[in-house]
Amino acid sequence: MKPQNHHSIPEDLLALITASLMVAFGIYLFKQCGFLTGGTAGIALILTQLTPFSFGQIFFTINLPFYYLAWTRMGRRFTLNTFISVAVVSLFSDNLHRVIQVSDLNPVYSAIFGGLLVGMGILIMFRHVSSLGGLGVLAKFVQDRFQISAGKFQMSIDVSIVCIGFFLVSPWVLALSVLGAVALNLVIAINHKPGRYQIT
Repeated sequence: MKPQNHHSIPEDLLALITASLMVAFGIYLFKQCGFLTGGTAGIALILTQLTPFSFGQIFFTINLPFYYLAWTRMGRRFTLNTFISVAVVSLFSDNLHRVIQVSDLNPVYSAIFGGLLVGMGILIMFRHVSSLGGLGVLAKFVQDRFQISAGKFQMSIDVSIVCIGFFLVSPWVLALSVLGAVALNLVIAINHKPGRYQIT
């Protein structure tokens, strides 16, 4: 029997909320340790150090221009699901401190585990025809259109973005930020192959 690729709306909503919670917690670990990361999330983390706005406010706003590409290139379902993912991550990442208080974090563990959490969240989003917006939309489009691994494509861009942090954080924090970005994208590169999941 041919596997069913299309998920129902309740399945999508449950998966996207679950994935968004994982991503938000990974971002929380990054923020607690002062790490940077790639993609639009990385840009938002950098801007939180330079502006008075929160991560969620910046992350939600800078993703808005990418919805045009998503709508015209990826379809309505992908666009709506991505909007939900971005909105939930923005909301939870700004409010996790209300339910979680962590006084002591090992930075190496936080870099690896935070990266794995965000990577797994993105993987679930991809499986349910969604992304974290921004460069994730571009990476998914490149994979579907040109059969180039989304993980490898985004890893190259993400490491470049993290390197901007050379001017903002210490070399040790920057090194751990790169470690987190590598952990994140390894999850996607290993588990999300071109042609495995298609938009239906």
